[in-house]
Amino acid sequence: MKRYIILRVGKAVLTIWAVYTLVFFLTRVTGDPIEWLTLAGASDSAKEILRTNLGLDMPLWQQYIKSFVGLFTGDTGMSYYYARSVSDLFAERMIPTISLGSIVLGLTIVIGIPLGVLAAVKHNTLLDRITMSSAVVGSTLPNFILGILLIFIFSLKLRILPSGGIGTPQHILMPVIALSVGPIANVARLTRSSLLDVIGQEHLDCARAKGMREWKVVLKHGLRNALIPVITILGAQLSAMIGGSVVVETVFAWPGIGTLIVSSAQQRDFPVVVFGVLVISASVTFVNLLVDLSYGLLDPRIRDH
Repeated sequence: MKRYIILRVGKAVLTIWAVYTLVFFLTRVTGDPIEWLTLAGASDSAKEILRTNLGLDMPLWQQYIKSFVGLFTGDTGMSYYYARSVSDLFAERMIPTISLGSIVLGLTIVIGIPLGVLAAVKHNTLLDRITMSSAVVGSTLPNFILGILLIFIFSLKLRILPSGGIGTPQHILMPVIALSVGPIANVARLTRSSLLDVIGQEHLDCARAKGMREWKVVLKHGLRNALIPVITILGAQLSAMIGGSVVVETVFAWPGIGTLIVSSAQQRDFPVVVFGVLVISASVTFVNLLVDLSYGLLDPRIRDH
């Protein structure tokens, strides 16, 4: 188990470094940010002064070393556009994003798993068919399309919910719905299929023979074994939520890190974009690491390997 943990942690660290390096160099080929930051007709000397102040006069490899070392010293750089510390910008935007993601994750677990269990227990009934048909639709509908539909219906037509912004509970309703429908549907479908594979096993038949009610058999003996693939997809869905939040936040003008990254990319604000992608990739990698480590706790074959 110790070797398993070391390998997974090492892989996670290597992944984060590779993403950071790739994004750092890719942003540099999108154009010169000085042209965006200076007014039309600015003199060459003014541009060179700004270039020096931003550290863009250094060779690219020196910029990379300085940026990478700064991650370990707390120097995340200055935003070209906002003229503020990148870490301060993200500290302000992190709370709205975490609030949105926490609610979505909670709903995915609280609604998705029970729906899957219910569909498995009521297998081949009308309830099962309705639940799974709805889940298929929910899992195939892109969150940004759903977001646009929600704005059209509830903001433009019915005029009962704000189309964007933050400040009241009403503002978060549509972003939560747009971001949670897909994960809930996917978790419900996998929970059902995983539980159906377990329900027919011998040790569950023994529990039934002892007179235990079906729902107790499923919850006490079946659900634990069925949770391993469910945890896998929970990790995948959480990773998708983190990436999807960039799109959903943009659609609903939600002031989180997603909208900050998008606007900074348009302004060629390299330090913000690179740090933003680093935050997202580190979050996704950390989630996947937790999923991998949870295998060792739930599956003895991995723990004893």
